[in-house]
Amino acid sequence: MNVDRRNYQELKIETLAKLYLESAPAEITDAAIAQMCDWLMDEFRTLPLNLVFSDYRRYDNAAEMFADIDRDRLWVSADSYDGSIYPNPIYGFILQAVHDYDHYLTKSDFSLTGEIAAYNAIAKRAPSLEIQKILYSEIVLRSAAYLYLRRSPNSKVVFP
Repeated sequence: MNVDRRNYQELKIETLAKLYLESAPAEITDAAIAQMCDWLMDEFRTLPLNLVFSDYRRYDNAAEMFADIDRDRLWVSADSYDGSIYPNPIYGFILQAVHDYDHYLTKSDFSLTGEIAAYNAIAKRAPSLEIQKILYSEIVLRSAAYLYLRRSPNSKVVFP
């Protein structure tokens, strides 16, 4: 049973990773980008944390991140989210912070299952289907590609 479950998870990761890796970058309207930025800024303002920007620091696991959040601090890495779709790279930083806090609220780890749980939390608050699709690409598909490749994939937003 455990072998079947592991194989299922590996197949799921591979399938989602290939959707990300093999899809062409999505065309996103200026209106959707503006809506995403406005919404992210609103989300950012509700975070009850002190955010610390880092060019290099990443959490090795969710427990380490949760311990920092319990101390009202969250390290946010510069390279975690695609900033190329935003008019200012700060929005990629904001998305990571909001997403990481959703991991904390859902008590979910960095596995594909944990990423899906954190995605579901943020998707419920998203103002439109197009924003949900961007978030799905950034959170679920890109995470699957990372888990599949065991390294960060080239960053893009895809709508497979």
